Amino acid sequence: MGKVTGFLEYDRQEQKYQLAGERVRHFREFTLPLDDGDLRKQAARCMDCGIPFCHGPTGCPVHNQIPDWNDLVFQDDWYEAHRNLHTTNNFPEFTGRVCPAPCEEACTLNLENQPVTIKTIEQAIADKAWESGWIRSEPAEIKTGKRVAVIGSGPAGLAAAQQLGRVGHDVHVFEREPKAGGLLRYGIPDFKMEKHHIDRRVAQMEGEGVVFHYGVDIGVTRTLASLEEEFDAVLLTGGAEAPRDPQLPGQELHGVHFAMPFLVQQNRRVGDEAVGEEEPIYAAGKHVVVIGGGDTASDCVGTSFRQGALSVTQLDIRSKPPEREDKLTVWPYWPTKMRTSSSQAEGAEREFQAATLRLEGKKGQVTGVVCARVDEKRQPIPGTEFVLPADLVFLAIGFAGPKEEGLLADPSISRDRRRNVLANDRDYRTSRDKIWVAGDMRRGQSLVVWAIREGRQAARAIDEALMGASVLPV
Repeated sequence: MGKVTGFLEYDRQEQKYQLAGERVRHFREFTLPLDDGDLRKQAARCMDCGIPFCHGPTGCPVHNQIPDWNDLVFQDDWYEAHRNLHTTNNFPEFTGRVCPAPCEEACTLNLENQPVTIKTIEQAIADKAWESGWIRSEPAEIKTGKRVAVIGSGPAGLAAAQQLGRVGHDVHVFEREPKAGGLLRYGIPDFKMEKHHIDRRVAQMEGEGVVFHYGVDIGVTRTLASLEEEFDAVLLTGGAEAPRDPQLPGQELHGVHFAMPFLVQQNRRVGDEAVGEEEPIYAAGKHVVVIGGGDTASDCVGTSFRQGALSVTQLDIRSKPPEREDKLTVWPYWPTKMRTSSSQAEGAEREFQAATLRLEGKKGQVTGVVCARVDEKRQPIPGTEFVLPADLVFLAIGFAGPKEEGLLADPSISRDRRRNVLANDRDYRTSRDKIWVAGDMRRGQSLVVWAIREGRQAARAIDEALMGASVLPV
């Protein structure tokens, strides 16, 4: 905890943003960090709540010891705060930027709608640790002689690789793309997280002995069987990349795209990478409609504004949620309530309780989205149809699971009913003896913080299998 009476003395203070008119002119991060004095006050608000739901199963998936490092920040002991934070989270600068912060929803002070600014403090600790030079490579003193291959370099793969490397295994990460990070790099826009944060973690891990192989698509350019022969263990962390396909009438029209190609292209441009041979997707000078109400849809909104869209409308089939939840029936769990992302606040029109019926076009080009209001069962209500003009439409209604082709074309890898790779959350072992799986490829579309947790746990399971015991945390 922080100061005993801190929550009575200090109000919640959040990071501010650059004005919308300024931030839409660039793709850099736009949060304005609090100074150390304000951060100490925010940490002081952490109260003696008895049961800290923030870092239990209802709050933080990686079980960050939030009251402990809040107290250390309040005591101005930033070094120990960074050490404590890194015992549970390999990449707090990632989660401090892109995690939706279920810990704050679970905070006891959220009963009064004034939770501790946990996410802001977490990011500040990690950033100060980098600025102060406290984060260095931690190579293992003794090598085990065991070799582990990690397929995929998203948050699950990176977390697992770092944990396995630090206990002495020879770890090789195989990545299909030219750079590491997975959707951290190629999905999440730079205005939410700049990619130099990934680059310096990769450099740290290379200093710890982890070897990265880029441009290697396992199952396409190299077989999974070859890895099984060469390595003692193989961990699959390829993510859930297959988009959920609504199969709308008119979906074949020019100007209709799934969300990820649009986001990936822009991230490549910002990162000075070649976009590739696919058709360039630009929102400049266009009326954009985004179908979907989640984070990926919001990222399409923010990216469209930065590219110069004339208008952006976001469609959500769900009813407009209440401004505030009923604490006594929901807390400390994640509530359904009205949330407005920074991208939506930049000028998006939001349509709730709206189903997309079909897409209209002329001469093969999309011109409009035909919608209707829905009832409580999300069925279209006759007579409520309306048309939104559209030059560009993005389908952002989630992900159906891992890609079927390539790596997972092998039928000997068992899948669950949702087509995710089958494994439990205790040993993370697949139906193939030397193969483990973690992250979205196992659990389905989820959060970065869940990917980090699964990567860490899978690393422990692999270490136990190879060595008979493990010193890695549970």
